[in-house]
Amino acid sequence: MVELSGVLGVMVVALGMVLTPGPNMIYLVSRSITQGRRAGTISLGGVALGFMVYLLAANLGLSVAFTAVPELYFAVKFAGAAYLAYLAWNALKPGGVSVFTPQDVPHDSPGRLFTMGLMTNLLNPKIAIMYLSLIPQFIDLGKGHVLLQGIVLGSVQIVVSVAVNLAVVLAAGAIAVFLARRPSWLKAQRYMMGTVLGALAVSLAADTSGPSKAS
Repeated sequence: MVELSGVLGVMVVALGMVLTPGPNMIYLVSRSITQGRRAGTISLGGVALGFMVYLLAANLGLSVAFTAVPELYFAVKFAGAAYLAYLAWNALKPGGVSVFTPQDVPHDSPGRLFTMGLMTNLLNPKIAIMYLSLIPQFIDLGKGHVLLQGIVLGSVQIVVSVAVNLAVVLAAGAIAVFLARRPSWLKAQRYMMGTVLGALAVSLAADTSGPSKAS
């Protein structure tokens, strides 16, 4: 039903996107460092649910809604761009700290951790754009069962993203200790991440193209 080339294509796209610093990774790293791996894993559960929400919504007609009402699509995109710009400013502003710098923050309950992970992902424009524009390109209309193909390919993306993010959660503490012993590296990491996030925000805000149609 689903071509191997389509599965491999989605895996490559998903890997490239999850390795790009974004809201999900920043939230998971910061929470894992400040509250431990268990908190990071619970937060990842919320992120995973966000993936599933987008997957089901896109395959059940969200792409149609976004195409019919472009304003809705642009609202989601610009909200995400504003969020990325906010994260970039926090990293680059005078006195800013790296995402890998341990901070004294209140410990959230498991329910709040899960909810924050969910909301962080739902406001992540990369996810909406991926389900609306990229995954449909790997669907073979000649094979039929378009809905099922979309769900299978989207599930591949979720598995890749959750696996990579779980590795980040488990390694966040060790990375933080490594960077803490090298202040110059920590500062460089902060500026690099802030610059990448800022560039992503500008690129997203400047892109005026509408949502692609699955064809």
